Amino acid sequence: MDIPDILMLTRRDLLVVGASTAATAAVANQAQAAVTPEGAQAVPTATVTMEVNGAKHSLALDTRTSLLDALREHLHLTGTKKGCDHGQCGACTVLVDGARINSCLTLAVMHDGAKVTTIEGLGTTANLHPMQAAFIRHDGYQCGYCTPGQICSAVGVLDEMRRGVPSHVSADLTARPLLSANELRERMSGNICRCGAYSNIIDAMSEVAGLRA
Repeated sequence: MDIPDILMLTRRDLLVVGASTAATAAVANQAQAAVTPEGAQAVPTATVTMEVNGAKHSLALDTRTSLLDALREHLHLTGTKKGCDHGQCGACTVLVDGARINSCLTLAVMHDGAKVTTIEGLGTTANLHPMQAAFIRHDGYQCGYCTPGQICSAVGVLDEMRRGVPSHVSADLTARPLLSANELRERMSGNICRCGAYSNIIDAMSEVAGLRA
């Protein structure tokens, strides 16, 4: 009985054949990727106009772009941090038309015409926002990664409380303003500080709110 040719191949022959096969497959894959599939659609884009930190911007964006990525990748405002990218840590908190939101959970196209304030727009080194100054005085940060979101959220929280927006711990829904340490803790619970500076953050917010720290 004749021995099949495949059994007569040496180890070197097998390596050569294997390498040739892999190279051929790679070339074929590249050629296929270079061809646009028939009927394929272009990535949908939209022009979004926003006022960010007092300056007007018009951006041509993929409609799937989050507000967070628009700020960081297109406007290069990297003070707003990408933490979990799932709305669970609060590091990406910004103010949109005065209200605090998680910018990773909303699309930029949803805020055409909006006024957006990031940590860069709250204050400057020479003229700090009162909340920024209070965070410094009370050591309301450690590693600092969550701090931009904490400060933006804190500013939004005090505005909510002044307007009488209740929380889960509001004992009296008719009280104005709804200022208490328990209110501050409850409302800031969506902003995670992995360093554990929570008590200092509450002290800073209490000072700005006019409460006893």
